[in-house]
Amino acid sequence: MKAASGSQPSLTRATLTLLGGGALAQLLPLLLGPFIARLFTPEAFGLYTRFATVAAALAVAASLRYEQALPLARSDDEARALLALALRLLLAAVLLGVPLGWALHALGALPLAVLLAPALATAGLLQVLMLWANRAQRFGALATSRVLHYGGAAALQLVLGWALWRGAASGAEGAWALALAPLLAQLLACGGLWRPAPAGGWRALLVPASAALRTQMRTVARQQRDFALINTPHALLGLLQDALAVALLVAWSGEAAAGFWGLALRYLKAPATLVGGAVSQALYPRLAAARADDARRLVRRLMALLGALALGLMALLLLAGPWLFERVFGPPWREAGELARALAPYIAAHFVAAPLAVVTMAWRAQRWAFRLALLGQLAFLAALALGLRQGGLLGGAWAVSAVMLPYFGWYFWRLAGWRDIPSPLGVPPREGAP
Repeated sequence: MKAASGSQPSLTRATLTLLGGGALAQLLPLLLGPFIARLFTPEAFGLYTRFATVAAALAVAASLRYEQALPLARSDDEARALLALALRLLLAAVLLGVPLGWALHALGALPLAVLLAPALATAGLLQVLMLWANRAQRFGALATSRVLHYGGAAALQLVLGWALWRGAASGAEGAWALALAPLLAQLLACGGLWRPAPAGGWRALLVPASAALRTQMRTVARQQRDFALINTPHALLGLLQDALAVALLVAWSGEAAAGFWGLALRYLKAPATLVGGAVSQALYPRLAAARADDARRLVRRLMALLGALALGLMALLLLAGPWLFERVFGPPWREAGELARALAPYIAAHFVAAPLAVVTMAWRAQRWAFRLALLGQLAFLAALALGLRQGGLLGGAWAVSAVMLPYFGWYFWRLAGWRDIPSPLGVPPREGAP
């Protein structure tokens, strides 16, 4: 199923294809965001942010990240078994999400909990199909999917918000519309990712597995167990960080502060989502097939280019963040602009780091990345908690920037000098630091 090496699009062409689709995907939310912000209150955004962080944390682990191994599969049979395994794990997670959502609703622990199981289904399915298309290097389909996902979510939020509008911004009771729109958009985004079908077709893959397929699934589950045992907790840590950060904000400063935080990060991380998503999807299969020297050189060039762009983004936010947010979203959102200024150094470092997550996967260094990420999450939350206690919302943001800059600097330095890069044949290296 993988394209022959001679017919593979270049990294530049693949990245530009994904970047073009990603630019349109991010442009729509950026253009529609000011209107959406006027239809929903900060409290509504706060409730939506609380739901979205929990739903995302559960969705990222729904298939135990086995879909992330699809670009590394060396044969179509291995890829088919990984796909079948990921889809079955996703189904089990969705079924478990029904009673979990009911319990969280009954306890009052999660707003909009009725949407939890559907959120797991749509986000998990989209992630699996995106990695399936990535293996086939269907970069055009991936670009279209990103437009439908991100652009469609913003358009649907605007439509639903307008329908709820009654002469004033929708209150907290309208938060369900902010949460439902992304789910519908994710379903739309899945539409173009079903091809190419796995050998035997989707029907043969989804019906009760044959004895041969069950054996293959057990084999690939064992071979790629680092994705379940290491990559899944790693991914969960990042989303758990977001969930705990929102909980700290609500506890210290209320729902409105969580709304400011959610809106600010949504827009501040948009460039990283755009560039990082495009670069990582194109970079991942290249790193898996590159010689050590070429792979290391590619990563260094990428970090240098992204670093230059990140410095420009940081300067803009430091100089004009509050003014930009007030002009674009209205006076009630100026505090989100102050927050953006304080988070500017952290956002710049995150912009560089976002596409580099696939590097440690391709280099079989997930254990090292997990250990470093655990340290980073603890540092982030400790800085936020201490900053909130000493200086409120802005104090927490400045503390996060001060602590995370040296952390990311260490991460970049280690990747730039990494030595244990596996051969293109995929021989697993000795785990350990460079």
